[in-house]
Amino acid sequence: MQRSTTLESLPTGRSAQREVIERARQALGTIILGKDEQISLAIACLLARGHLLIEDLPGLGKTMLAQALARVLGLSFRRIQFTSDLLPADIIGVSVFRQESGEFEFQPGPVFSQLILADEVNRATPKAQSALLEAMEEQQVSVDGSTRELPTPFFVVATQNPGDQIGTFPLPESQLDRFLMRVEIGYPNEESERELIAGEDRRSMLREIEAVTGPEMLIALQEVVREVPVKDALISYVQALVRHTRESADIDIGLSPRGAQALVAAARAYAYVENHSGVYPDDVQAVFASVAGHRLKPAGSTRFRSPAELCQHVLDSVAIP
Repeated sequence: MQRSTTLESLPTGRSAQREVIERARQALGTIILGKDEQISLAIACLLARGHLLIEDLPGLGKTMLAQALARVLGLSFRRIQFTSDLLPADIIGVSVFRQESGEFEFQPGPVFSQLILADEVNRATPKAQSALLEAMEEQQVSVDGSTRELPTPFFVVATQNPGDQIGTFPLPESQLDRFLMRVEIGYPNEESERELIAGEDRRSMLREIEAVTGPEMLIALQEVVREVPVKDALISYVQALVRHTRESADIDIGLSPRGAQALVAAARAYAYVENHSGVYPDDVQAVFASVAGHRLKPAGSTRFRSPAELCQHVLDSVAIP
């Protein structure tokens, strides 16, 4: 994977850092057409040190977005195709006995990369899915009684098909909670779809795309994002949203304290991507569905049919300070 930066050449000024973000958005926009909002959310998710779940129908660009993120950000990349016969060792790695040395030697699995694409993650059994839990939460894996650190930065970008499709195993709530955001790609608009049909093959374009940054710069940007100011009034707004999810008759299980922290972290990163001076209610609203949608459990009697509708109902029910 091409690296575009070194420690000696990292841009340090705000304008140079902004240029990196804009170049990344533009590069991703040439591959994933007409999906500027989803691209901004995906970048914000990684800047907030979060893992990303992309859920939608086959053929809408889920895998393409994950691959494009790895190339544009200059990260080492491995793809794991989740199937019903996938084993935890296929993800983490395995110890192999070497006759010449008389010892076991650990062979790292694909999880030892900076960006992992867990493709169609809900087509594997829960046992295989759980192999990602420790990696996603602790940035380490335990093999044969030893703990092995994973690279830095480390991200999991998982794709999954809708749960009503044949051959899927729903992700447990504990694993869903490890994903900072869940986004949907959706169908392209007419203009973008026409360009996709008549234009150059996006897979060919993906092979030619160049990195606009690298791991060191990405880590530096993550540190900058953590310093984006959040006012007390904004914290009160987040608390009001969280409280409503716990008290609403339309929701059986609301946001946990970790979900509230995730909402603030995602809003901080989104505010930075959008070049805001601080975090505003608009930033919280922009990320709310992607952060809360997969964490909320709707009540059986609710009239809201999708996570997006339920999240919009929460936003509409809480006054903006």
